[in-house]
Amino acid sequence: MEEKKMSKRKELLKLKQGVRRAGLKLALAGQCNQNCNQNCNQNEEAAVNEEAELKMIQPAENNQYVNEEILSDYKYPRGYKPKPIAKQVKAIAKIFDLDPQDALEFAKHYLPALPEGAEGWFAIPSVDGLAKKHFPQVTDPDQKYCFAVQLMHRKVNATRTFLARNLNLTSEMLRVRNRTAQALTYITKMQKGDILIVAAQLGMRHRGRSIRRAHMVFETNEFGLGTLAVGSISLTHPKLLDYSDCLNLYCSGDKFSPMEDGNFSKSILFSVLSSSGCNTYSVKGDSGSTSGFLPIEY
Repeated sequence: MEEKKMSKRKELLKLKQGVRRAGLKLALAGQCNQNCNQNCNQNEEAAVNEEAELKMIQPAENNQYVNEEILSDYKYPRGYKPKPIAKQVKAIAKIFDLDPQDALEFAKHYLPALPEGAEGWFAIPSVDGLAKKHFPQVTDPDQKYCFAVQLMHRKVNATRTFLARNLNLTSEMLRVRNRTAQALTYITKMQKGDILIVAAQLGMRHRGRSIRRAHMVFETNEFGLGTLAVGSISLTHPKLLDYSDCLNLYCSGDKFSPMEDGNFSKSILFSVLSSSGCNTYSVKGDSGSTSGFLPIEY
């Protein structure tokens, strides 16, 4: 057992520099994209484009879309708080019929300090873990993600009255944003198995901001959570969406094209009764972008 622990620690130490390089890589990509876009005209109704997705600018340094932000006093429902991570892992394993052992070991022995800005640790299913168990015939990464989201929607529908629009999702409708995909790639390098453990906040941090404004003020190690992650967290935390006046959750890690025309100008919004498309420029006091955080000190 001790030899196994030592081997795991050595593996994680090697990953430490990789994660730091990931943050630097994303930061440099954002700086480059900012310079390239200085002379570009931007359509106010366009989606957060690929350049904006990769920007890693500190809040004090970026005033883009600053008018897409209002004060909000919306809060999480009374009684909601993040559950112990081991309990979440076991719940995700049961809901999706996944193996919890790797995630439980990680949570017990290797969980780093919670990054600043995160509200807690949350367990989410791995897309590859879901694919291996439920749809092994699907090999395209974008399609695997859509199948995973459809499975999650069916699980949510089975627990409460819930309308999931566009259940027959395709990769021409829903995709993971580049910034989020990069972050999840590094998380999967740190963690093995069917279930991932992610540091996150569930909308309070960016309440009253449009999705694209939230992207502009993300911290260097912050990334949007996608529909699969948000929906799965709502399954393990049913009180998160417990009544009509609670904070709605923007899935800011995904981009959505309801007409399948290549115009990914929307994202997904989770509310008490449904998940549906929303504009990335919409400003609502009752909604906030969810986000995860890379533990860069790891």
